[in-house]
Amino acid sequence: MSRYRYGAYEDGPDPLAPPYDVRDALDAMGDSVLDGTRPDDALRELLRRGLPGAQGRRGLDDMLRQVRERRRALRDRGRLDGTLEEARALLDTAIGQERAELFPDPSDDARLREAELDTLPSDTSQAIRRLSDYDWRSGAARQTFEQLKDLLRREVLDAQFQGMKQALANPDPAAMERVKDMMAALNEMLERDARGERTQEDFDRFMDEYGDMFPDDPRNLEELVDSLARRAAAMDRLLASLSPEQRAELAGLMEQAMQDAGLAMEMTRLGDALRARRPDLGWGQPEQMTGDDPLGMGDATTALAELADLSELEAALGQEYPGARLDDIDEEAVRRALGRQAVDDLAALRRIEAELERQGYLQRKRGKLELTPKAVRRLGETALRRVFSQLTTGRQGDHDQQDAGQAGELTGSSREWRFGDEQPLDVVRTVSNAIRRSAMDPGTGDTGSGDTGTAGLTTRPATAKVAEPAAPNLTKIHGNGSNGPGTARPGTAVKLSVDDFEVQETERRTGAAVCLLVDLSYSMVLRGTWAVAKQTTLALHTLVTSKFPQDAIQIIGFSNYARVLHPTEMAGLDWDMVQGTNLHHALMIAGRHLDRHPDFEPIVLVVTDGEPTAHLRPDGRSLFDYPPSTDTLVLTLAEVDKMTRRGACMNFFMLAEDRRLVSFVEEVARRNGGRVFAPDADRLGEYVVSDYLRVRRTRR
Repeated sequence: MSRYRYGAYEDGPDPLAPPYDVRDALDAMGDSVLDGTRPDDALRELLRRGLPGAQGRRGLDDMLRQVRERRRALRDRGRLDGTLEEARALLDTAIGQERAELFPDPSDDARLREAELDTLPSDTSQAIRRLSDYDWRSGAARQTFEQLKDLLRREVLDAQFQGMKQALANPDPAAMERVKDMMAALNEMLERDARGERTQEDFDRFMDEYGDMFPDDPRNLEELVDSLARRAAAMDRLLASLSPEQRAELAGLMEQAMQDAGLAMEMTRLGDALRARRPDLGWGQPEQMTGDDPLGMGDATTALAELADLSELEAALGQEYPGARLDDIDEEAVRRALGRQAVDDLAALRRIEAELERQGYLQRKRGKLELTPKAVRRLGETALRRVFSQLTTGRQGDHDQQDAGQAGELTGSSREWRFGDEQPLDVVRTVSNAIRRSAMDPGTGDTGSGDTGTAGLTTRPATAKVAEPAAPNLTKIHGNGSNGPGTARPGTAVKLSVDDFEVQETERRTGAAVCLLVDLSYSMVLRGTWAVAKQTTLALHTLVTSKFPQDAIQIIGFSNYARVLHPTEMAGLDWDMVQGTNLHHALMIAGRHLDRHPDFEPIVLVVTDGEPTAHLRPDGRSLFDYPPSTDTLVLTLAEVDKMTRRGACMNFFMLAEDRRLVSFVEEVARRNGGRVFAPDADRLGEYVVSDYLRVRRTRR
């Protein structure tokens, strides 16, 4: 028997995880959109925060914070002049050992040698160049000087080819010869590629022979060039970050090391080729390192290369440049800096925009994202759910009733069922009809034995819509022992037929003409009520269109002028930075809507935070005046009186307690008989929806 071991899945996202619900992302976006943010900016804000819900993922801001922390840690890692400092120390040690060997010798040769050591230049590279042909008297000094040259050779090569320091830890002429052959072959391949003569087979042969010198295991020449160029640029930034004296000294050391190794010409060829291929890598830009520990040239180059990668990743995650997209973020750079989980988070973020567009919630017009009607319906449903969640559960009708019928109140009478009826069945009359028919027609039914009869009853829900006659299910009932007319005889089975069914009659439910007037003035933004006003508008529109489709709702926004608003427009609507609260014009438009539906119940709801300060002049232009002019108040109240004559009860929802506003709405209530509410902003939706439901119940 085979044995299996099971563990956590570690190769990417969990394949058994439930699919990501894009509606949660849309709801999170919707909060920003309703607050006045454009869909583009709302999506960008969502990506920065991360995904909500059970499948929450880190956002760009969290990744950006980690990248910045990583950069600070690298900068604090050490100093860039570690190789220079170590070279100076080894040179001083070798000179000290040589002087110790010369001091006891009284010969002139010893004094000449000491004079030569005294005249060595302070520049380490020049001193090493002067001592390259020096005949060391001290064996220890000679060994130290060779150690110095090996150090420089390994550090310079490690700075260009990561991992070369370990490969050359033990001096081996054959190893150095192989490095020379590798660099010559590499330069030859780059030159052939520049001429268009290089093939993938050439690269594969190169890697077969020298692949052990490239621990990052590039798959093609482009990846190899990218790796080498980034490291060469980092080494160039290392030199630029030093003081001029240090830069000249270290450059001299590098040149001397390459000359001693016989690699100077090949290294120059390689550097020129890499710079020509990747001029975008920021060659020569200084980078500050603030640590105390000295770093070798290879380690310093590695740190600077990683800092450069993190700098690019930081810019990509910031998304602050024009045309920024998540596709600009390099997954490999994210993996190197933050790990595999961050790559999965990034993939989830990238999927949001594509899924929102694919599932029909967003559409791109003229390069900008816009909400679709489907998205607006979703926002309205979400807003309505939030409103219902705030309503008191004990108040009848103020909850989300999924199975609410549209038939109206019962009248107490019944009639025969007709195909297509949705009224509730009159069960008592239906069963009575079946028993009466069975008693009057002895040829129907089955003859049974014993002293109990059976009547076949078709069991259907009391409010079910009957589509067509169905084969009855037989249910036993006890007979009453009477053989009179209209009763079932004992021992007979009575079955329901289509003709037996009756339904309860209901009164016709009258439709309502609903007008929601919403203040769009800039004061709504200043008071922080703009988002809740839009959310309330969408919630009411969704309630009317989904639960009361026979009602006709119109949303009217007003500032210096009034206009009819479509729900899609309302979701992304921005405030009007104009002066004026023209309720006069809004009531005129609402009156026309009511006049188009004369048989409907008129319902007028007004949401505002200020008294009327503008009206329409006879020429159609808006006139603003503050404090409100007499003409504004007179004309507005005249429209209120028209609403009263139409039988429309106007209910006001005040979002401020300004003295003039309170005085105005009290006058409207006195003239019209409507009610006045002063809800907190976060309870506006609850008040408006509850009031609409109350009016629908009481004025049916």
